[in-house]
Amino acid sequence: MDNIQSDFTVLDKLLAVNLSITLWSARRKMTPEDMGGINLPPEDLASLGSKRIADPEKLKVFSSLKSRAFCFLDRHGVRFMSGWAIPEEKAGMVVQELMSIRDEFLTAKTAFLDEYDHSVQAWISKHENWKEIIENSTASSEYVDSRMSFKWQIYKVEPLMQHADQNAVLESGLADEVTNLGSTLFSEIAHAAEDMWRKVYQGKTEVTHRALSPLKTLLGKLHGLSFVEPHIAPVAESIEFVLNKMPKRGNIDGSDLVMLQGLVCMLKDSNALAEHAHNVLLGATGTDQILNSMIQTNSTFDEVSVESLNDGSESGDEGVPAHYPEVQSSALEIPSLGLW
Repeated sequence: MDNIQSDFTVLDKLLAVNLSITLWSARRKMTPEDMGGINLPPEDLASLGSKRIADPEKLKVFSSLKSRAFCFLDRHGVRFMSGWAIPEEKAGMVVQELMSIRDEFLTAKTAFLDEYDHSVQAWISKHENWKEIIENSTASSEYVDSRMSFKWQIYKVEPLMQHADQNAVLESGLADEVTNLGSTLFSEIAHAAEDMWRKVYQGKTEVTHRALSPLKTLLGKLHGLSFVEPHIAPVAESIEFVLNKMPKRGNIDGSDLVMLQGLVCMLKDSNALAEHAHNVLLGATGTDQILNSMIQTNSTFDEVSVESLNDGSESGDEGVPAHYPEVQSSALEIPSLGLW
């Protein structure tokens, strides 16, 4: 039990966020009557699809706001249980942003419902030949109202340490969630870097300072969650080291760009990144040595050259240099070093 309790100490600095956003799909199940009463196979063999009973373009704003809320929490937290874990100190900022998105959601919902009846009639008119199958399935604005919501809950997670049934304590499932926080965070770093590489750095011979923005966002996330896992600190240090090397003005190119690309490639490989962080924690090497080597040794990007990044020669998929292997599908194992 002592070992289990020590695993839970990270929860002292975390809050759990559950985001509950429900959207109306504006779809109804097709029926045989919609198809003129044709004879269909039994439902355990096949089924009809669905029909749209309102203009899907009118609903895109709600999906966009939902995605924005998810992306915001991904930028500041780590996936945990059915939602996210965020640093307790960021609770006020998180609530303010969620309130802002919720207000936009509710404003859009009011506007949508005010025009709902007219919008449905316009949708029916657009599909006059199928008028009956739409009219037979329309929903009232009150029903639509009940199907659209934007809510969240923020709470403190307390482990179940004392219970008459010790098996209930051991099998509560929380220990696995807490233990996996570090691996989840490393996976999220890799995913963010993969997206960064594809959208910002792949095939570029120069970038503007705007290209540094996603790295700064990631750095802010890691600073806030550095207490979750000891190996996070060297990763944040690596990002900070490279950002501090960048010129203050003008476009970024040459060896500076190569260093940025090298950093992003390391970040997108969670296993290589964990090894780098592990070596730094052990004192086997320093962050400046590893990152400077990207542009100083014969085997790094400097020899591969930015041109080979552009055309993919001597590289893996999507122009990633061959000495940065792709993220492995096996579970990431991070040694504890006795730190947790």
